[in-house]
Amino acid sequence: MTIAPASTQVLDFNPVVGMLVDGAPPEHPETDPWRVTMIFAPGFAGPPVHVHPHQEESYEVLNGVLDVFVDGRWCALGPGESVTVPAGTPHTIRNLHAQELRAVNVHAPALDFPRYMAQLHALVHAGKVRALPPKDPRSAIYLSMLFTEHARTLVSVKPPQRLMRMLAFVGRRLGNKLPTGIT
Repeated sequence: MTIAPASTQVLDFNPVVGMLVDGAPPEHPETDPWRVTMIFAPGFAGPPVHVHPHQEESYEVLNGVLDVFVDGRWCALGPGESVTVPAGTPHTIRNLHAQELRAVNVHAPALDFPRYMAQLHALVHAGKVRALPPKDPRSAIYLSMLFTEHARTLVSVKPPQRLMRMLAFVGRRLGNKLPTGIT
């Protein structure tokens, strides 16, 4: 049984990315998990293959079908099914199905992941990230800058983090800046 947080924060990435995240950051992110409800629109292509070096991530499907890439292969999870991805394990998710997906997502501990999501939200709404995975150079540069800033909580595997660091360097040289003042 899933219990919603007492106060919530909604990050609506629609219509650009096809994702909505509902849940407040924890009071103690260094030790407490970040538990949110994620809603993915049909056709949500998902983030690049990545790892969370210091966090376990889990999904519990409430309705729809979640495709999860872990251990080098895709698997489909339906309502009532769940998966836990250990820290340091390459993975990604998507919803290429015809119906909306709703799932509980937990990052334990939260660390800086809520801030990463808030900054991604700001970049999407500023028109600087137009799709996940990115399909244009500007989006790739901003997403690379974001991944590089949050390397403690999120590291790209495909594309390799080395390429992400190079694109982030290019972005900084071009004068691109990430949103600030986001907690």
